[in-house]
Amino acid sequence: MKKILGAVRRADSDFRMIQPGDRICVGVSGGKDSLVLLKALAAYRAFAPNPFELTAVTLTLGISDADWRPVAQLCGELRVPYAVEKTQIGSIVLERREPNPCSLCARMRRGALVGWCRANGHNKLALGHHLDDAIETLFLSVLMEGRFHTFHPATALEGSGITQIRPLVYITEGQAASAARRFGLPVTKAACPVNGVTERTRMKELVAALRRRYPDAREKLLSALMNDGQYGLWEKR
Repeated sequence: MKKILGAVRRADSDFRMIQPGDRICVGVSGGKDSLVLLKALAAYRAFAPNPFELTAVTLTLGISDADWRPVAQLCGELRVPYAVEKTQIGSIVLERREPNPCSLCARMRRGALVGWCRANGHNKLALGHHLDDAIETLFLSVLMEGRFHTFHPATALEGSGITQIRPLVYITEGQAASAARRFGLPVTKAACPVNGVTERTRMKELVAALRRRYPDAREKLLSALMNDGQYGLWEKR
């Protein structure tokens, strides 16, 4: 956990993610990344430069009957309030038969989480996206949309009063998976029927092939994201 916490502190410092008195809601999907984020932020409270409150929220998607009691138990152990919000987002997205269902689902889930934050007095929404997610999003944007873009580690969501933060942006997927196993986190298998057959999965395979040919590709891409003299997609704040 020491390495994970060091990366979270670096992200907080570089992008000024957490301010004194922030009320942060962690979106917990049950996957390894969101659970690692939850555990890391719970531990970070003890030494973060700025004090903050933490809550965890899970959205049900209406396509499975997952058991969230293990997540609730973890939240109890971490002393983090936990809520489960029922939605029909998954069934709505699948019924529409979108060519890129993941994008629509992500937007709808974010909208629901932002609505929950506003209704419950939270000003920050923390998501478990890591460095590999950012790189895959970059490739998706270039190859599918023809633009050089990826998500920013800290984004003020216009008109909502909510800032979206991603404290794991310096963590790789492998590091998150290792931490989840090491701490025995209650990872819930994704119930989505299109999981593993999306364009994002193809981007993951493409980036993996690139790294086999160029082992330091991930580090070079991170450097490009941080390069203020060029695109500066991840300018420090």
